[in-house]
Amino acid sequence: MEAKPCSEEPKEPAEPEVREAISGPVVEDSPTEKELFHAESEGKEPREKEEDETESRGGESENTTTKSPSGPSEGERGGRECADGKKLKKTNSWKTVRFQDPSGTEAVVERDSSGESLFPEYGVEEWTSSTFEELFMAEDWEDITDDRLLRKKVLEPGPLHALRPTWGQEVAVKMQGVLEDQTVVEKDCKLVFVIGEGDVNQALEECAISMQKDEITLLLADSQYAYGLLGREPDIPAWAPLLYQLQLLGIREKPDPLTMAIPDRIRIANQKRERGNFHFQREEYSMAARAYCMALDVLTTRTRDGNNDGAVEEEEEEVHDYRVKCLNNLATSQLKLEQYDEALHTSRDVLFLEPNNVKALFRSGKLLSDKGEYREAMDILKKALKLEPATKAIHVELSKLVKRQSGGKDTQKWKVKPAQMLGENIAPFLIPSKKKPSGISWKLLLGALVVALGSLVTSVILTARN
Repeated sequence: MEAKPCSEEPKEPAEPEVREAISGPVVEDSPTEKELFHAESEGKEPREKEEDETESRGGESENTTTKSPSGPSEGERGGRECADGKKLKKTNSWKTVRFQDPSGTEAVVERDSSGESLFPEYGVEEWTSSTFEELFMAEDWEDITDDRLLRKKVLEPGPLHALRPTWGQEVAVKMQGVLEDQTVVEKDCKLVFVIGEGDVNQALEECAISMQKDEITLLLADSQYAYGLLGREPDIPAWAPLLYQLQLLGIREKPDPLTMAIPDRIRIANQKRERGNFHFQREEYSMAARAYCMALDVLTTRTRDGNNDGAVEEEEEEVHDYRVKCLNNLATSQLKLEQYDEALHTSRDVLFLEPNNVKALFRSGKLLSDKGEYREAMDILKKALKLEPATKAIHVELSKLVKRQSGGKDTQKWKVKPAQMLGENIAPFLIPSKKKPSGISWKLLLGALVVALGSLVTSVILTARN
């Protein structure tokens, strides 16, 4: 079974205020918390409170923290040291991201939190002394991608006819990753993920699909296949390449969620949701939306035969709560992607599950107002105001809506939006034409006047001669 990390509860993505009158306010998970929204007039960016603590149920968190390095444990093998006698350094706080839940029939493997290598028998020169620039140019490395930014070197091949994983299969790998100064930033005795679902960074997915079962390999990944421009706080700097040592431990088909126990579905869905939060905080909104959708696919109490007789009331309530969280986060991501129709549809899904969800009510009201559906927008915003009468943002939005209905100044400043985002009713968003009023050019008038004067003078001269 996958190793159990020591976890910290990750924060839900903060819902930034969308300044073009399109996003919803940020709603706290608990109605007893302080004021739900900041008024737009105050100019503050609202932040969503941290979600209620994740149910443990054996689930793992996205962020894993390890203690500072300690000496070798009593049960540690008298392992072989690296060729140059160096030991890998380990940061005081390093994190790995793990999301897919393994089979519940396997034994629990404790995470190795020491600074020792997971591959002591492969303390090779590349792992300890060579610069990454030299490795990117080395001739004895194999290119995984055409751009030569993702390379591998097989240390121990798998058996002759060993299987290779395919897209969509679940794999288990033993891995550790270091920076160029040999600082350990990722380490896992058994990391389980589904290839193609974004559970780990792209480098690990691409390498796993190129490996045979039981193969041990070195993987050199440029930053664009790892953590890119943003890096990963607090241990991986921006634009930092990584060197991994990997062993492919196992391959199997991805488990069908409808055949799994409800607690396992909740655990996996929560891991996917946390992955979405990770991407949202990095402003990778497309990947965040994808992770939330995958979490929603798992969050069901149905079984393969179509009924949900096996779910107890508490499990159904927990599934319901997580669906609401995922849908709200998905709607926020869709707003950031300017997918307004999709965000409105998702917000309505929230209201179907929880009719008094103020966050979804406010967001739906704003989106309907933007589409020109003023009557429905007014009803929804009034309902939100009744639930949260002290919320300034709702008062501000209602004031704007009244101005739009009466053709006030706010309406004149409204921007044209694409018809595919707004549906067929785009009349309220049309900006009056700025063409100049049609009229006779002053040049034409001057020319006509000159001709008339010329004709008059000619006429006078002819009359005098006669």
